[in-house]
Amino acid sequence: MLFNVVMALGEMAVLYPIAGSFSVYSARFIDPAWGFAMGWNYALQWLVVLPLELTAAAITIKYWGSSLDPGIWITIFLVAVIFINFFGVKGYGEAEFIFSMIKIVAVTGFIILGVVINVGGAPDGKFYGVTTWHDPGAFNHGFQGFCSVFVTAAFAFGGTEMVGLAAAESANPRKCLPRATKQVFWRISIFYIVTLFLIGLIVPYDHPRLLGNNPNASSHDATASPFVIAITDAGIKILPSIFNGVILVSVLSVGNSAVYGSSRTLSAMAHTGQAPRFLGYVDRQGRPLFAIILALLLGGLAYLVEAGAASEDIFGWLLAISGLSTIFTWLSICWSHIRFRAAWKAQGHTLDELPFKAAFGVIGSWWGLIFNVLILIAQFIISVWPIEKRGSDCEAIPNKDGSTSAFFHYVHPEGHPYSFANGTLREPDLKDCGASAESFFNDYLAAPIVLIFFVVWKLLKKTPFMVVGKGNKTGPSLFHTETIDLVTGRRELDLRAILEEERAEHAKLPAWQQHYHSLCG
Repeated sequence: MLFNVVMALGEMAVLYPIAGSFSVYSARFIDPAWGFAMGWNYALQWLVVLPLELTAAAITIKYWGSSLDPGIWITIFLVAVIFINFFGVKGYGEAEFIFSMIKIVAVTGFIILGVVINVGGAPDGKFYGVTTWHDPGAFNHGFQGFCSVFVTAAFAFGGTEMVGLAAAESANPRKCLPRATKQVFWRISIFYIVTLFLIGLIVPYDHPRLLGNNPNASSHDATASPFVIAITDAGIKILPSIFNGVILVSVLSVGNSAVYGSSRTLSAMAHTGQAPRFLGYVDRQGRPLFAIILALLLGGLAYLVEAGAASEDIFGWLLAISGLSTIFTWLSICWSHIRFRAAWKAQGHTLDELPFKAAFGVIGSWWGLIFNVLILIAQFIISVWPIEKRGSDCEAIPNKDGSTSAFFHYVHPEGHPYSFANGTLREPDLKDCGASAESFFNDYLAAPIVLIFFVVWKLLKKTPFMVVGKGNKTGPSLFHTETIDLVTGRRELDLRAILEEERAEHAKLPAWQQHYHSLCG
């Protein structure tokens, strides 16, 4: 699905290398109001990710037993992100290149190590094979549990679409973007799927150190990474600390991307009148200065970690904003590509005129669109009928007569129910017991935010729906239509000359490089 998303984006971005491409494509090919909603959806997604990642970095440091206040580490990491982003796209690219090399080496090493651990070659000598797929099993909570991790997975995959944002700042989008989009498939297949497969074989889902399995553990547990757990349980020394350092680099990489993604989106929206005008200011070095400053200022929300217990709820709501945002972005990219191809054909163009074509064309985009809609439906079901968490007071506790109840009931003089567990009288924690308005919006907050942005802009601006055929501005203004514009911002290329030049360069390469470029760009 994600492969089709980035291929569709690559096709449009090569032809229309426009800053803030997601919202611009949505506005041009679907509806300006939908483009407004998608622009703010994407900007908010990355604006809230920066403080989350800064906090995660400070938590990661705790693995080494640091006694320093988390605010000190947050300041250090924030300064590092500021330093990188004020070098513009070149600084962002160089930093991501270094971060990526570290992550590639680490993940490749872990894949080799994971195979060794699985077959019993680690110091503990334990053979795993596929035992964890039988005990406790491969899917926690079955299909419902499988659906419940879609948002988490989308959050992890988020950023792969950022190649489209870099199109306007790339010297040669025709050459760079196809290569970048092709490599997504291999990154997903090797560095995500293989790694997660090995983790699933080594670390059972009911491992007591995983978050959610120990009701007495803090969610700020720096040792809860499944990578660290797998290496530690294998009896390997030193390497867990090294891999935790790699996790820290990954966290900083995401924070760096958050500033880049949010600032470029806000700047592009400002130029189209969908965000405050001052955010569109770009200095001589091509940096959207005020948009970058705004993103960095919001990074200061990370200092809310000092609020103690209250910070759990605050960051929970911040994560809720970004949770489904990625799904809406991917859905919109596929939808825009479908509309673009329909308009391209209707206005007399052929596929041979496209400088880059998505591998599976419109069929791939339909698959991506449908799959993203199914994810939204599945997440809605999970939000309405959530999974009860381990260790919550909802779980059945045996009574003296052999029956079970959620908790032993005692009535406080003021009438509040209390539970008696482990010899301690306490008020039961029922926030994870079934569905509630809070739990629903914690899982599905992005959807009403997108809807509100769309409806408000539609009512204020009375934007037209974009259509393939001839527009119609008669009747109620909210239902006006306008013909899709395929001209503005399009990069005119001598495609025949470019292809001949590329074929000549390709023929000069050794055979192995020719195969590599065919597969990976």
